[in-house]
Amino acid sequence: MKQKILLASVFTAASFMASAQKSRPTYAITGDGNRDFTWMNIRQVDLSTGKVTQTLFERSKSSFIINDVDAKKSFDQTAFSDADVFTASKYPTSTMVAAAAFDERTDKLFFTPMKMGELRWMNLNVKNNKPEFFSVKPEAFKVVDPNDEATNITRMVIGADGKGYAMSNDGNHFFSFTTGKKPVVTALGNLIDADGNNKVSIHNKCTSWGGDMIADAYGRIYLISANHHVFVVDVNTRIATYKGVIQNLPGSYTTNAAAVTDDGEVIVGSANQFDGFYRLNINELKANKINDSEIKYNPSDFANANLLFQKEAAAAAANGVAKLPELAINDADAKVFPNPVTNSTFNVLFENRPEGRYTIVLSDLAGRVISNRTVSVTKGSQIEKINLRTNTAKGIYVVKVLDANKTAIVNEKIVVQ
Repeated sequence: MKQKILLASVFTAASFMASAQKSRPTYAITGDGNRDFTWMNIRQVDLSTGKVTQTLFERSKSSFIINDVDAKKSFDQTAFSDADVFTASKYPTSTMVAAAAFDERTDKLFFTPMKMGELRWMNLNVKNNKPEFFSVKPEAFKVVDPNDEATNITRMVIGADGKGYAMSNDGNHFFSFTTGKKPVVTALGNLIDADGNNKVSIHNKCTSWGGDMIADAYGRIYLISANHHVFVVDVNTRIATYKGVIQNLPGSYTTNAAAVTDDGEVIVGSANQFDGFYRLNINELKANKINDSEIKYNPSDFANANLLFQKEAAAAAANGVAKLPELAINDADAKVFPNPVTNSTFNVLFENRPEGRYTIVLSDLAGRVISNRTVSVTKGSQIEKINLRTNTAKGIYVVKVLDANKTAIVNEKIVVQ
């Protein structure tokens, strides 16, 4: 069975650790001040304190250069009236911004103005005082309807594979993009709800629109919706697995911005309530307020280069098991996810397999069987959820799927954390 190794993020995580002593920058899209909800400014924040440390671009005050990459034209603007910034198509953050992602390798802050089918980015390595922006109009972004809130792009992140990922409000439009001189945007399709989502759909407006995305060192993306709900997205199958709801947040506090700290925790901020930033562990989903954090500016989005589980991935690489946590997805029709396993469960996806009985076997590296389960597969897509025993030790295991002839159609290693 041919396999594709989708990413080598465990190896790149080791390089993240080399710079861990120096706090890595985080960027925020904000308004002008208290109770200003025009998210058009770009600021740098310190996640450890929640304080704004630098303003990089300020509405109606900052001069700028914006380059139309498609037309190969440049616009040098030294002044813009406050009224014009909301309607001028060449204003960098016109129509406001709710989705941004920072690419550390190229030192670019990518973003999409709402109601516009454009991908824009800011060069952060410009040495003068005039920010420089770039803009492209990808064919894939033509699905963005300025009059339809559902199609607006409101979530964005750079994944462990170095690609950018963006998502519409309704989860029906999922994109990847490269981060080079002229990014290439690819429409990946709609997200698919995992069978075990307990009726909490990735597409539901009440639970799952808005918010932000963060990525982990193993290639997965975490969507934190504006209403505190968390989904884990496999970018290859497009399956969104519901993880839970964040606890201990004020009722009217929307989670619009999210970023990973250098220590691997998650910081969230609200675009509509001035109550500071909150910290949480992604596995526990219990938020705690950062005392004295910034309440002057409400963020509509955070962006930095930190990944969840990057320390764990670096430790795995240092111990010589760097290849094991990779997401090795088969070109055939059964897939195992999530990997690593963090909540004592994993899933096996059957798609376009012949109908019949299959056996899912979990064993340790010595070949000792930990558990096995026989399942009946029918036509179409089918996900089988496997619960680990409560006494299953952390470590590396092998998942095999056997068909009726006892032929292994899947043979993958997983990491149980």
